[in-house]
Amino acid sequence: MIGKLSGIIDSFHQGYLILDVGGVGYLIFASTRTLSQVGQEGDTASFLIDTHVREDHIHLYGFQNAEEQRWFRLLTTVQGVGVKAGLSILSIASPQELSLAIAAQDKAVITRADGVGPKIASRILLELKNKVGALDFVPKTTQSGTGNTPVNKSSVSDHDQDAVQALIGLGYGRGEAYNAVMQAKSKANDNINLQDLIKSSLKELSSE
Repeated sequence: MIGKLSGIIDSFHQGYLILDVGGVGYLIFASTRTLSQVGQEGDTASFLIDTHVREDHIHLYGFQNAEEQRWFRLLTTVQGVGVKAGLSILSIASPQELSLAIAAQDKAVITRADGVGPKIASRILLELKNKVGALDFVPKTTQSGTGNTPVNKSSVSDHDQDAVQALIGLGYGRGEAYNAVMQAKSKANDNINLQDLIKSSLKELSSE
């Protein structure tokens, strides 16, 4: 079983590249996001590898980092999401964007991926909504005088959802509305009312 490969990029192709490792060319499938970021032909590159073995083939799937690899494995646990769909989703959204989309239950982000329709997108949001935290992801951080304070996303109340819906009604996307509300909530006291939360969220949106 291959876990990692390092070598020289030999050539790029549709959906994969060939990596020269000591004179042996390995065909590595990857997301278009990864393929666009790893470098150019002749550059050295390293990939974390998932090896999929079937009766008729052995396929290698490459990732730039452990976060992307974990997301690929997580996505492919969802019924109806195979390796092709997993790479397609990672091609249109970074792990950070996926975490935010799932936390916000923003189906529109997932359906941007080729071959992923509304039904599969809804299943991904449903099955992964309680698993996102396992990836130790914080959607965004706020700057303070001494460092970064992470947004507490462990509890999303009806109050927060009302604020999100209000922002959506003003024309903002679900993902950006959710992110703004979580940022405003992290800076406010626990007793902030809905009107003030919406106002603070709009300030977060205007500062981006």
